[in-house]
Amino acid sequence: MICSLASSIASLPESERKAILASLTEAQAQELLEDWRFWARPNQIAPEGQWQTWLALAGRGFGKTEAGAQWVRERVKAGARSIALVAETQKDLEEVMVARLVAIHPRSEAPTVRYRPVRLTWPNGATALGYNGTEPDQLRGPEFDTAWVDELAKYRYARETWDMLQFTMRRGDPRVFVTTTPRPIPVIKEILADPSTVVTRGSTFDNAENLPAKFLAQLRDKYEGTRLGRQELNAEILDDVPGALWTRAMLDAAKVRSAPDMVRVVVAVDPSGTKGKDDAGDEVGIVVAGKGVDGLAYLLADMTCKLSPDGWGRRAVEAYRQYNADRIVAERNFGGAMVETVIRAADPSVAYKEVTASRGKIARAEPVAALYEQGRVKHVGMMPELEDQMCAMAPSGYLGDGSPDRIDAAVWAITELMLSAQPAAPVFSTYGAAR
Repeated sequence: MICSLASSIASLPESERKAILASLTEAQAQELLEDWRFWARPNQIAPEGQWQTWLALAGRGFGKTEAGAQWVRERVKAGARSIALVAETQKDLEEVMVARLVAIHPRSEAPTVRYRPVRLTWPNGATALGYNGTEPDQLRGPEFDTAWVDELAKYRYARETWDMLQFTMRRGDPRVFVTTTPRPIPVIKEILADPSTVVTRGSTFDNAENLPAKFLAQLRDKYEGTRLGRQELNAEILDDVPGALWTRAMLDAAKVRSAPDMVRVVVAVDPSGTKGKDDAGDEVGIVVAGKGVDGLAYLLADMTCKLSPDGWGRRAVEAYRQYNADRIVAERNFGGAMVETVIRAADPSVAYKEVTASRGKIARAEPVAALYEQGRVKHVGMMPELEDQMCAMAPSGYLGDGSPDRIDAAVWAITELMLSAQPAAPVFSTYGAAR
């Protein structure tokens, strides 16, 4: 009764809706509160038809998490019994996906949760297992009839995770729901092009009724009309900047799953002058790169952050220790010796080299981009924020938002490894052990 009542009420004028809602019993009102299809917007509800993948490309704050959790709940009630929950990281899996799934269920229907590894069990016997986008091989073996994949475009191993998931979708009438803010990575483009995919698009502003007006006004003032705003708010998939030094195809060709033993490893720091995470300035670029025994350069990690000097100094030293680096390379900024002072305060024993920018950013980046064209630089996994900046670096200047802090750090690292005039003494370290 309540389902047909909900759809009928939703179509009535406001005055009539209020009158009917006031007449509901407490039990009916509670059931209506728990009726997702009554409260959801049309672009948050699963499409009809025989699709295999539902791809929701939507801006931040759209309500993707709510849509994903409610869809899983509906699937369980409809008979799904084996569900995969896939998040970018273990933290996102537990604190976003699992937390929301538990919160939306009435107590009598709520699943019990076991952590590490994540396993949800519903009273009707349905189960869900949790995975993350940093360990795609975890998906080898199980089989599912339902999968919810959150923020796929941000995964370090998006391609590998998606491919492994496809082999598991072999029970009953399998369905996959992907909720993500878009980035123009190949796997997203392939999902879009697949005839078995249905696509929902949405903007942050679609959910304006549930978001603070001040928050929305700030987003419009700062990001509306920018590339970042078009991607993160309006969920547009933006192609390469014409003439950019790096293209998506070039970066896709550079991706590898792992790196060989390293001859050298450096941590490059591009300081910003920000006071801390609440400062309105730029991030501090921190990139780890190595030169392999095969003579190629490998970007191993992007650890860029927006922290106080004490915080980013410790982050740089942590990277130095984690990856067995033999040197921290940092640009001399307007503060002169400030960067070295910060690093030394975190650990006075690290090997440190100061570099000075004698040429502009584009002039420094061009020979590094040429190394990519020659296939001499590889990326271990995905580094989406860094790659987004690279694809916005044009001969006329940086066309992205803010400062290209991540690119600057990467350029200093690769320059030190591949273009420096001074030969370096070999320091053998195994990347796999540091990872």
